[in-house]
Amino acid sequence: MNDRTWSLDGLYLGFDDPKYAEDFAALQAACAEFVAEAAKMNELEPLQMVKAYLEGSEKLTAMSSKLGQFAMLRHSANTNDADAASWSGRISETVSSVAGAKAAYSGAIAKLENLDELIEADETLQKYAFLLRNLRESSKYLMGAKEETVFARMDNSGATAWSNLQSQLTATVKVSYNGGYTNLSSIRNLAYDADADVRKAAYEAELAAYPQIADAVAFSLNSIKQQVLTECSLRGYDGPLDKTLKSAHMTRPTLDALLESMQAYFPKYWQYLRRKAEILGHQNGLPWYDLFAPMGSSGKTYTVEEAKEFLLEQFGKFDDSLKNMTARAFDERWIDFYPRTGKVGGAFCSPVKSLRQSRVLTNYDGSFSDIVTLAHELGHAYHNEQIFDQSALSRYTMPVAETASTFNECLVMQAAIAAADDKQVKLALIESRLQDSTQIICDIFSRYLFETSVFDARPQQFMGADNLCQKMIAAQKAAYGTGLDENFLHPYMWVCKSHYYSGGLSFYNFPYAFGGLFAGGLYAIYREEGKSFIPRYQKMLELTLSTTVEDTAKVMGIDLTKRDFWNQALAAIADEIDQFLELTEA
Repeated sequence: MNDRTWSLDGLYLGFDDPKYAEDFAALQAACAEFVAEAAKMNELEPLQMVKAYLEGSEKLTAMSSKLGQFAMLRHSANTNDADAASWSGRISETVSSVAGAKAAYSGAIAKLENLDELIEADETLQKYAFLLRNLRESSKYLMGAKEETVFARMDNSGATAWSNLQSQLTATVKVSYNGGYTNLSSIRNLAYDADADVRKAAYEAELAAYPQIADAVAFSLNSIKQQVLTECSLRGYDGPLDKTLKSAHMTRPTLDALLESMQAYFPKYWQYLRRKAEILGHQNGLPWYDLFAPMGSSGKTYTVEEAKEFLLEQFGKFDDSLKNMTARAFDERWIDFYPRTGKVGGAFCSPVKSLRQSRVLTNYDGSFSDIVTLAHELGHAYHNEQIFDQSALSRYTMPVAETASTFNECLVMQAAIAAADDKQVKLALIESRLQDSTQIICDIFSRYLFETSVFDARPQQFMGADNLCQKMIAAQKAAYGTGLDENFLHPYMWVCKSHYYSGGLSFYNFPYAFGGLFAGGLYAIYREEGKSFIPRYQKMLELTLSTTVEDTAKVMGIDLTKRDFWNQALAAIADEIDQFLELTEA
């Protein structure tokens, strides 16, 4: 038994570990060598030049990822860790020194008229075919070598610094509650409490805490979004969404089909929310503080050991490799479970390629929803298992990043619902699933609208906290419609969601809707095919590094650019809403 924090010893024993200093010095030397080699690239034959770029980039990525990930994980677990923040900055600064050399390499490779022929003729290059062809395509958005270096270095004191500020403030702000103080993660967990008075008091305490940090976080958001807009203009993108879609290897028709289908099903979700409001005694729709109110006999809380047993049982019915990986995650301390002051909120999974493992952060409080969150993050870890053998230079993109995680949620929830023989238990499970579904459809759409409105307004104005709150309320009204009581919304949702605070990753919202509905469609295929589905599913996850989003789906016979697929996935959720309405008819 351990203290339920993760172990990072497989990476380093600490920042005072001699190996950490040794590896950092090696990274500095490797960066200098990469820059020197890039200066001589014109002396090389085209094939040699491409291989030099790939070999050097692989080496740098492996070294910087190990060092940087240790610092990031340490900082996430304790944002007061000054050493973690300091080392993160040093690593970023060191890596930024090669930005110009990488740009020079990329420009030279993109100009090779015989690049396709080189790829087809060389076995090594064939493994990088998708990466190299995308490099050629994306080269049109590169700045000059000098400008790339300057931008990379300035980002450390720009968007990255502002993002760290948001993390620090939201992790450490004091929330006055029940005669004492707590943190945001803990107070937000009370939204799932069975006591209505506790939920409302927690909501009021949460909202009352935000003004302490809202102005500073507003500066963070404005600064990051301005940097993104400036970068898009300098690079020649049509805007942040255009840059996001190109980075995601996803087309606009796919996004449009997804969003249009979501909007078409909003009234069904509003019907569910109004029914829940009626049951809880509300007249004008559901107040925000009751969005996650448990229904049915859902009062049971689960220890970590009980969560482990449940997940192993359900995952074992699907795939032994998923079950075995989950057992390792619990037994080998891949997971940091509990909320505490200084720890970042929410949950995430980070691949640790050097160990062929993952690390998972949660703020576990014992509810069934927390088990679903664990299943979600372990889905990311399962995805990582399928791609560890591939190049460190490749990354799966945002939309498909949420597929395996949400598929795991389907496995857990559908199994639990099917096994429930008590009406109140079944109601609790279905309603819990609808809570999650409402988040990835209505709430995600509100976040998409909010971020769009911020990008639209930023060139003309600096948006203060009050303005941002108004934009958030407008977005929530548009997405939740008549389902919520407009007098009890959440104006500060922009403060606590870290997804808005990245200079390199905008619109990290629609991928959740994509992943949820895509996973739902995949689950329906699994129900039809059984075990024969698993090899194709694993192959699809493996291909997420080397194909577009649309081509990835084609492996499963799915056309993402048509609303038919998305409508089918949403229709299945509509059936669950009908089950909920039937169970609560009385």
